[in-house]
Amino acid sequence: MPNRAERRAQQKRDRGGVPQQYDSTKGRGRSGMLDEAQLQERSRRVKEGSSESWKPTSSVIEASDAHGLAEVELKDDSEKVFKAPHSVRQVFRMITWIVIVLSAIAFFVVMWLPNHPMWLIITVSAIFAAGVLSLFFDAGDWRNNPNLDQNGTAV
Repeated sequence: MPNRAERRAQQKRDRGGVPQQYDSTKGRGRSGMLDEAQLQERSRRVKEGSSESWKPTSSVIEASDAHGLAEVELKDDSEKVFKAPHSVRQVFRMITWIVIVLSAIAFFVVMWLPNHPMWLIITVSAIFAAGVLSLFFDAGDWRNNPNLDQNGTAV
């Protein structure tokens, strides 16, 4: 009678490389299984009307084509990162962000430096909260947001 270690080793050898829960062949050979990629390729060829199997071909790029490939036009990205506000809403949005940043800095200064009155901490916190809440009013319509697609999903 083999000991426990030998039985476990034998079971491990019998199992093979695929765990049982992922083995769709249930121990049979894999030669008769369908390959999904092969089926997709065959379906594409049937739609195109060609029945023969794909065979790799080679081509030689002519000198004129190779020269054309080397001259890739780079997209002129001369768009400014920061644009001047062009509406009242954008002016208020910029003021709101300035208030948020300054109040956050003031909050850290007030919290780190000792001996500040409680009313100062509450005031700075309230200004920060008012700035964050005012973003909801300054944000504008979702239809004008270039970072959303037609379903309202961020892109």
